[in-house]
Amino acid sequence: MAKSASSSLMQTLKRFVKKPWEITGPCADPEYKSALPLAVEYRVFCPATTKDKPIVPSSLPETVYDIKYFTRDQRRNRPPIRRTVLKKSDVQKLAKEQTFAVSDFPPVYLTSTVEEDINARGGGYQN
Repeated sequence: MAKSASSSLMQTLKRFVKKPWEITGPCADPEYKSALPLAVEYRVFCPATTKDKPIVPSSLPETVYDIKYFTRDQRRNRPPIRRTVLKKSDVQKLAKEQTFAVSDFPPVYLTSTVEEDINARGGGYQN
């Protein structure tokens, strides 16, 4: 009983006693609305929750686009890396073989020298 009486007394005092900034200035105007939202108004619902339940269309599994990442990940589709262990005899055999000849390489692209026309006006460049 004493707790409810003290709370009602506090409510009555709050009605008559104002904070200093509410007596004068823009806060004293009856149309003033605080820019800070109340705790119950700040975040009414969690951003991760959806208001409506999603509708998932049902169709043939072959025609539905698969949004899973791992099925489209090309790094997982590579063949396994093949490793070969060479013995000393294999290395000596490879060192004795000549695998490339000069004719195996493509010919050099530029085989002739470029001659400039010295008599051209401006040395070939327009002024």
